[in-house]
Amino acid sequence: MAAPIRWISTTQEQPWRELAAPALGEVRAMPSVILQTDDPQQAVEGFGASFNELGWTSLAHLSEEDRDAVMRELFEPGTGLNLTRCRMPVGANDFSTDWYSYDETPGDLALDDFSIEHDHATLVPFIQAAQRHQPDLTLWASPWSPPTWMKTNGHYAAAKASPLAAGVDNGIRDDQLGAEGTDMMRLDDETLAAYASYFGRFVDAYAELGIPVTMVMPQNEFNSAQIFPSCTWTPEGLAAFVRHLGPEMASRGVDVFLGTLERADDGLVERVLADATAAEWISGIGAQWAGKGAVAYLHRHHPELAIYQTEQECGDGSNDWRLARHAWFVMKHFLLHGATAYMYWNMSLLEGGVSRWGWAQNSLVTVDPDTGSYVFTHEHYMLKHVSHFVAAGARRIPTLSYTGHENQLVFRNPDGSLAIVVQNDLGEEMPMTFMIDGQALEVVLPADSLNTLLVPA
Repeated sequence: MAAPIRWISTTQEQPWRELAAPALGEVRAMPSVILQTDDPQQAVEGFGASFNELGWTSLAHLSEEDRDAVMRELFEPGTGLNLTRCRMPVGANDFSTDWYSYDETPGDLALDDFSIEHDHATLVPFIQAAQRHQPDLTLWASPWSPPTWMKTNGHYAAAKASPLAAGVDNGIRDDQLGAEGTDMMRLDDETLAAYASYFGRFVDAYAELGIPVTMVMPQNEFNSAQIFPSCTWTPEGLAAFVRHLGPEMASRGVDVFLGTLERADDGLVERVLADATAAEWISGIGAQWAGKGAVAYLHRHHPELAIYQTEQECGDGSNDWRLARHAWFVMKHFLLHGATAYMYWNMSLLEGGVSRWGWAQNSLVTVDPDTGSYVFTHEHYMLKHVSHFVAAGARRIPTLSYTGHENQLVFRNPDGSLAIVVQNDLGEEMPMTFMIDGQALEVVLPADSLNTLLVPA
């Protein structure tokens, strides 16, 4: 006897509720959605989030038992989110405790003073706590800023505080401000070679700790001059660096992706790939935020390059249902346009989610430091509806609708099961029929809900 279909539903008031699912039956009328199971698309590499310092310092307010429970829900196979492919910064990012790099000694091209000692208080134990639940965890990494002495402005940031970060002073002078479309990195070969070696030292240092970094991107948001660690690059500047970075990483078996792209401008990628030597080393593209506007073109014109969604749009710290609905829209967009991996941003933050540089953001978990308690957010359940049921190696299955039903993602897992993730964005119940290989699955979706239907092989 075939295993029963599972149906999990989440609404704003009732997350992760198991509903009674019907069996497959005969097709009696025009289906809402037809699964095109004979036309599998990209294979899914995995789902993840970013190891940020403020994630670990927030979890430090929990008891050891509760902290372990959170990590189990995020990483243990078959338990919760099943995160397997995660991101980390190379040095400080905007959710670090403060600015730092691994070598702030001016002119140290030999990197004699390189050290990841700072990370042993935060990022290293954070990642190791995840590995205890998911031994097969792999990471990819990107810097937010090079060491300050490698930059033309000699400062970790590129902008002054805005009204969004009132009262925050990063100490930058007017003559140190950066701008989109310029190279804030020194582009002489000596500095670029030293920076490539800096990446190599980083990969090696983490490998010695049993933490595998298997891919890097040269710069987070290379168009954005920010109040927090940041560095703008032109595509030509990035190409010049990749000519050094590629061989350095290849000698370690580490891939190089181009990213992260945060503009809806595929021309920025094309300008890098126009450098034949740089293009030889690039095996994928990372995109986030407005970069989603470029992924359809990039997937169509560069099918040889993997596409990662690199940072879930991160909200304002309110962790409300509206943003969880938007997060589903973003995930659906990237996966429908060829993304093979999907990254949430902050795993855990204190309530309010305010960074060192004054920006409040959402997270999968919020921690109340006064009570030492935690809550899984709406976006946690949104991600779980996909990552819990979609295994590494699953193939996305396209769908067809003659009745305007376009709010679903479908995957076939390596074991043959089908994961159908579908949103009802109406304020009332919605009947739907899915046609699967000539059979019908008929359900009535709760109002304003996200649902996963797991159909066994």
